[in-house]
Amino acid sequence: MLLCFIRHGIAEHPSAHVTDAERALTSEGVRAMECAAAGIARLRLGIGGIVTSPLVRARQTAGIVGEALGLDRRISVAEELDGRFCLAGLQRLLAGRPEERALALVGHEPTFSITVADLIGGGDVEIKKGSLAVVETERAEPGAGVLRMLLPPSVLRELGGRG
Repeated sequence: MLLCFIRHGIAEHPSAHVTDAERALTSEGVRAMECAAAGIARLRLGIGGIVTSPLVRARQTAGIVGEALGLDRRISVAEELDGRFCLAGLQRLLAGRPEERALALVGHEPTFSITVADLIGGGDVEIKKGSLAVVETERAEPGAGVLRMLLPPSVLRELGGRG
């Protein structure tokens, strides 16, 4: 199985008027994510579904990626992908999806980088806003995965022809 970890795009700064969960993508974040999503589509990873954090900026990112991949009707929300995401949450999330060949997960830092590092057996992983990390694994267990790619948004934009 391919697990495609996509960090949400550039979002509003926290403020007294907007809770963390309500923070939306900025107009720049939307444009950048549209370009990055075009690059993700060009990779032809065989993604069959998208699971996103319930936070607004992640749901918006999932929608943009879903549109680019033709999967806008295959997006689901999972509480496991909120700011407390971890390997145990990944195990719970995947338990109900044994048939998936490739799945996109949209979420947040620092939990995405920590979970990817745990899955590949360690290392220093940094998933920037709008980046894609692809891990191949048969089990959501420590050290069971192989990092196949980690692409920053600038590379994804180039792939999408909108660099």
